Amino acid sequence: VEEQYELGMRFLRRGYYVRAMEQFNRIRNYHRDDPYAIQAELAIADLYYDKGEWDQARLAYMDFQRSHPRHDQLDYVVYRIGLCFYRKAPRIASRDQAWTRQAVNQWVGFQARFPDSEYGEEVAEKFLECQERLARKELLIARFYERREAWVAVGGRAEGLLNGWPESSHVPEALSLLSVAYAWQGNTVEAQDAQTRLADLD
Repeated sequence: VEEQYELGMRFLRRGYYVRAMEQFNRIRNYHRDDPYAIQAELAIADLYYDKGEWDQARLAYMDFQRSHPRHDQLDYVVYRIGLCFYRKAPRIASRDQAWTRQAVNQWVGFQARFPDSEYGEEVAEKFLECQERLARKELLIARFYERREAWVAVGGRAEGLLNGWPESSHVPEALSLLSVAYAWQGNTVEAQDAQTRLADLD
């Protein structure tokens, strides 16, 4: 079984995806009790990922996670599930960011859960990038409502940014918008509070 698995991995590394899939499926179907059958399941998910089939890869990784919740490569699986969402997400903040939000949800608490993971640094970097993009999305929507003088909506989006991504680089702009929104609504105390919070950032 080990030799079959190594052959499948060689096929995978060389990009012979059909032959690799045949090999891994053979191991999984005929040697279910062998540890290499579990590795073959993971290799199938990797195969889909290497082909850029993000949905298929994600489903395969998630199946693996459900079947083997205590596997010693679980950090890799969670990392890769998040990457599948990340790869599908548009980089331009004005577009639909549902996939970005899914990536963030997948990676929340990664460092606490897997403190020694070799993927921790990359997850942290991409997690921050995704959060910045989501904050930027909220800011763009707030600006959209500002142009239409829909101040309640402006305040709601600005507050959403501040509550959801308090470490974002867009916080100062959100506080400025929030102050203006409150002022236009006649809420002078709240407007002044937003100005004070903005000044405290300096």
